[in-house]
Amino acid sequence: MELKDTIKLMNSDDYKERFKAEYCQTKIRYDKLHKMLVKYEAKTLDFELSCPPEILEKRACYMGNYLRTLEVRAEIEKIEL
Repeated sequence: MELKDTIKLMNSDDYKERFKAEYCQTKIRYDKLHKMLVKYEAKTLDFELSCPPEILEKRACYMGNYLRTLEVRAEIEKIEL
């Protein structure tokens, strides 16, 4: 799934569909950031970072925690992610 695939969900009148879109968008961004950080650490990244990697690592940590929070809420509200 790509970000563009979440447009229909984001525009839904159903809050559960919008919730799914929010989760998917965050997960897509998190996965891309994580993959980039792995490449950076392995020294296989094909470009130079424009900010310190620690900032990106902190961002990934916050995003991971946010995803977990969304997953717990989805479990409580019986929303299929």
